[in-house]
Amino acid sequence: MNPPEYLERGGTFGGRPIYFHHRRDAGRQLAQRLAAFEGTLDVLVLGLARGGVPVAYEVAQALRVPLDVFIIRKLGAPGQRELAMGAIASGGVCVLNREIVAHIPDADAVLAEVTEYERRELERREHEYRGQRPACVVQKKTVIVVDDGLATGASMRAAVRALKQAGAARVIVAVPVGSASACARLSGEADELICLTVPPDFEAVGQVYRDFSQTTDDEVRELLSS
Repeated sequence: MNPPEYLERGGTFGGRPIYFHHRRDAGRQLAQRLAAFEGTLDVLVLGLARGGVPVAYEVAQALRVPLDVFIIRKLGAPGQRELAMGAIASGGVCVLNREIVAHIPDADAVLAEVTEYERRELERREHEYRGQRPACVVQKKTVIVVDDGLATGASMRAAVRALKQAGAARVIVAVPVGSASACARLSGEADELICLTVPPDFEAVGQVYRDFSQTTDDEVRELLSS
């Protein structure tokens, strides 16, 4: 696995370092670091819904490769939704945290109930974003999975595991910004990690964006359809 690539940039806004005007600006800059994949066959760009899609759109446009959305739904433990028993992802893949599941009473029944609920929500969102268009095939492909940044990296780690389980030949994580801890964890799971900046005073992904307004469902649909 290759070490992560970091790129520091200057500029300030409100006393904080600023690196990107908005997500699409971040995507255009990220695409420059992925230029070696331009026009390459068997390469696919996936944007984590929702904030990763505008970033991924610019990457896919620049590289002239297909774009699709990738949705992760956490399987939260009963009464502790932030405690993840695992996650399900686009393509019907399920990744479990066996250490957590082992401590859940009546785990099989609980897991089945939570998984069914989240599966319906995942399918609803996929239909909402993609309509009748089939999902892109990831088997035997180099998949560049993109988000607007990494805080804990939990969703991205689940995405990497799901894509490998689904048969991707290579999984590259590409993000504009990330915390040092998240980058360290992801570099041990992805085949390659490209992160443009790792602020030493990282507090939140949005601190390096001038405009970090919420990505809407309509925007996701528009970018995917175009």
